[in-house]
Amino acid sequence: MKDFFKFTLATICGIVLLSVISGILFMISIVGVIASDSASTKVEDNSVFVLKMNGVVNERSEESNPFSSLLGQTDMEEMGLDDIIACIRKAKDNDDVKGIYLEGGVMAFDSPASAQQIRDALLDFKESGKWIIAYADQYLQTSYYVASVADSIFLNKTGMIDFKGLGGKNEYMAGLYEKLGIKYQPVRVGKYKSYVERQTRKGMSDEDREQRLAYLQGIWQHMLKDMADSRKTTVEKLDQLANDSIMVFANPDDYLQARLIDGLMYPDEIKNVIKAKLELDDDDDINQLLFSDMLNVKAKKKDKGDEIAIYYAYGEIIDQPLSAFASGHAIVGSTTVDDLNKLADDDDVKAVVIRVNSGGGSAVASEQIWRAVENLKAKKPVVVSMGGVAASGGYMISSGANYIMAEPTTITGSIGIFGLIPNLSGLVTDKLGVTFDGVTTNKYTDYENNLVLAKENSQEIAFMQTYVDRGYETFLGIVGKGRGMTRDEVHEVAQGRVWLATDALPIHLVDSLGSLDDAVKKAAELAKVDEYHTGVHPGKKDWMDSFLDDDKNKGTYLDGELHALLGDLYEPVMQMRLDQQRNRLQARLPYSVAVK
Repeated sequence: MKDFFKFTLATICGIVLLSVISGILFMISIVGVIASDSASTKVEDNSVFVLKMNGVVNERSEESNPFSSLLGQTDMEEMGLDDIIACIRKAKDNDDVKGIYLEGGVMAFDSPASAQQIRDALLDFKESGKWIIAYADQYLQTSYYVASVADSIFLNKTGMIDFKGLGGKNEYMAGLYEKLGIKYQPVRVGKYKSYVERQTRKGMSDEDREQRLAYLQGIWQHMLKDMADSRKTTVEKLDQLANDSIMVFANPDDYLQARLIDGLMYPDEIKNVIKAKLELDDDDDINQLLFSDMLNVKAKKKDKGDEIAIYYAYGEIIDQPLSAFASGHAIVGSTTVDDLNKLADDDDVKAVVIRVNSGGGSAVASEQIWRAVENLKAKKPVVVSMGGVAASGGYMISSGANYIMAEPTTITGSIGIFGLIPNLSGLVTDKLGVTFDGVTTNKYTDYENNLVLAKENSQEIAFMQTYVDRGYETFLGIVGKGRGMTRDEVHEVAQGRVWLATDALPIHLVDSLGSLDDAVKKAAELAKVDEYHTGVHPGKKDWMDSFLDDDKNKGTYLDGELHALLGDLYEPVMQMRLDQQRNRLQARLPYSVAVK
């Protein structure tokens, strides 16, 4: 028995000692990872920046993850547009970087404007006299659009190019809801405000078809012109290739004849092309800088002069955080108002550029943010730089600025308000047999339940329509004040209609076309400052804060499982769920503008 206690005590002491040592080693590893992550990358002479055209591009990366290298994720599947452009510029400014190799071609973009901005940054890179080479086993259409800027484009000998034009189909859920006994009750202003159609119709309205076709044709023509200029061909020839369904050509040599590529080769052969560009011998190694490496390359220091603040406002506009199943970044009304108020009170900030990339959301939160922009504008110049989409509520928060600059392929406008209330009486009462009864002190005490569950609720719907009409008039007034237009002038181009930025320019919804950099220059001009630097707001979360943020990861696993199970039905089903948490009054774009 004595030996038993002795060995037991020794075992316990060993476990405790092992735990302590393991904890110390873990902390040392953490410190090492952080130090490694924060250390700048040394660029060797005669290097090439390898930008892998895979994964998803969003407006902005949320935060850095120092563990990615340990997990073998040298290039993240999700990248921020801001980081990609910054890396391309650092490659341009670094004399040791001789060129860029675009590898792969299945990248998905949150909007056509994001693809265009990367392409423009690559064009600017080429102005330094450096080269760009692209190679892929397969090119999705928008990835090819970006890659078309390269000096030489190569394709796998068994590869393909997706080249078919823009468009697609939406799901219309009214038929399903009829079977379930659910009826969605729309209250809206504006014949083009088509968000409600997916829940209330079995097909597209003529008005929605008109606006979608107009902006898709505009984007497609812009892409065709850029590609034609780079590939030394014509818009007409490229458009005809799309009509001829070139993406299903049986012989990849046809891509050569169509001048879409410069050569066909296997992956191992592209290395020889790059070595030739770098003037290396066959046995020499290529000095590669991956995206994760380039992020840690020091950029040219630009902190002289006054600060022009860049404030990022992207994602759905919401009153408060939604369900854990709501994915993506969001613009929370109260948080954004606080941030803009702080910028207004910061004397070191001489002007503010608000980068808006949002299809809208809560009309109430949008109006609160617009008011904060108005207050900010009273103290210093405000310029809005529109990203892929700045429509509906996204346009409302933009309209208070001194100046609005949009990308040529920005989707904007959609000036309108709607409400969408499901009536479940057909399901709950007719099919399930549940009935309701009770007492109230006043006629409309129970109006919210009546909207959702009563067979007869025409009076409540009429009240909601009055509420929406008032919101629309407020929206018209906000735009009219900001853009110097009368109520009727705004109404003429409003009614929920979506506009491409090139079409929004002549009707005065935007002031000019240009990039985020152009918007910064305009803000400096309005502030009358000659020497300036930019400060980015809000700052990105520290990786430790993100790691400890339980709310961010809630539902992630279940969300992924639901996405895999439902496939294309995932979005409409989740939107129906989230609609119950959103503000009744919405200023929202009816669809996503993400492209592949």
